[in-house]
Formats: sequence, C-alpha cells, structure tokens
Amino acid sequence: MQSGFQYFAGIDWGSEKHRVCLMDGDGRAIGERWIEHSASSLAELVDWLRQQALASPQALAAAIEVPRGAIVETLLERGFAVFSINPKQLDRFRDRYSPAGAKDDRRDAFVLADALRADMHCFRAVRLDEPAMIRLRELSRLEDELSQEQTRAINRLREQLHRFFPQLLQLSECADEPWLWAPFESAPSPARAASTPRRCKRH
Repeated sequence: MQSGFQYFAGIDWGSEKHRVCLMDGDGRAIGERWIEHSASSLAELVDWLRQQALASPQALAAAIEVPRGAIVETLLERGFAVFSINPKQLDRFRDRYSPAGAKDDRRDAFVLADALRADMHCFRAVRLDEPAMIRLRELSRLEDELSQEQTRAINRLREQLHRFFPQLLQLSECADEPWLWAPFESAPSPARAASTPRRCKRH
C-alpha cells in the first residue's frame, strides 16, 4: 500500500463515549468497540490497538473529525498516526454507504476508517503541539466559554429586572455594568430600594 499503514481505525467522537472501528488494508472490519471518555478507557483503547496492530503503532493510522483533545493527544503520544477530516467532507464519504446520510455512530466509525484507507489524501495529518501552545489554546477556549456563560447570565438578569425592577435598567440598560450588581445585592427589590436610606459621602 502506498500509505505504508496496515491497519486503519475510525473514531466517531462523542461527548461521553466514542465508537471505534478497526479495519485491515483490504477494507475488512476486524474489530469494533465503544470506549468511555476517561483516562482508563483511553489506556484500554491504546492497549487494544497495539494488540490488533501487532504491537507496532507505526503500522496503524487513526481517523477522527476533531483534530485535538484527549484521544488525539493520547494516540500521538503513543506513536500512532492520527488524521483529521472536515465534517462536511465526511458527509460526502458517508453518502457512499447511506444515501440518506443519517447519523449513525457505528457506521460513521466505519466510514472514517475506510475513507482514510482509500482516500488518505483527503485527510490532514495531526501533529502534537508544544505544551505551551496546548495550554494557550485551552486557556483561550476556557475564556470564550466563560464569556458566553457571563453573557447568558447577564441576559437572564436583565430579563428578570425588566419584569419586576425596571428602575434599575434606567441606570444600566443592559444590566452588564459590574457596579450595578453591588446596589442590586443591597436592594434586590423595589420595596427594599425604597426603604434603603441614601448615603452622602462628604469630602
């Protein structure tokens, strides 16, 4: 074979568990299994792939849609070759096996393995980034997630203020000013605000 690989694994990624299909160079499926998204399950996956590939990671290539994460990093660190593919490209490969194109974890794992075997040029080889780059990427992703969570929380706060305490929105229309939250904690209702004495700071 031109690729030099003897075995091809397709990994259909999921948030909690992943479907894996392993095939040989002739396109015969020789093993399938589910793996949980945990350190122990990933270790079991590596051991299983080593057994199937006759303990030679260089003989096996794995295909996955997500080009990063625990699975990718674990396989790369253990010496396996990992290739990623754009989900839209995978959709076209999926049409070879099912015109309906319906999502099916077991079939998608098979499609990934077979497409990598037959059309490796459509995949991109994944390289293990430097530790500093991995940390920076994860911090950036965490910042985005926290920013989105903050925006959702502020929107919910504004909705509630609009319902029962619209006076506060005259101070901050979007309710996204941090200074607004302190007086709101002290006076969380119109009645409480009306009974709260004004304080004047003298210089």
